[in-house]
Amino acid sequence: PQTQGKIERWHRSLKNQILLENYYFPDELQDRIRQFVDYYNHERYHESLNNLTPADVFNGRGQSILDERKKIKHQTLAMRRRMYYDNHANSQT
Repeated sequence: PQTQGKIERWHRSLKNQILLENYYFPDELQDRIRQFVDYYNHERYHESLNNLTPADVFNGRGQSILDERKKIKHQTLAMRRRMYYDNHANSQT
């Protein structure tokens, strides 16, 4: 049952994207579908895949990307904490 739902959702995404534009020639439509498939698999982040692309997951890069994001998050939070404490200390003087 889940497989059917997933492919139906994919078709709905494709249809919604393609119907936003008018294509008058079959070649134009085929090119646009190819572009959409490439975008969907290589550029679009999927919430169900921890905001990774399907290509990242398929090629085994998912965990390294998630680890890098976690590292960046910790660095950003540490920097914001330092800025907050620096500003707070400066306002006290």
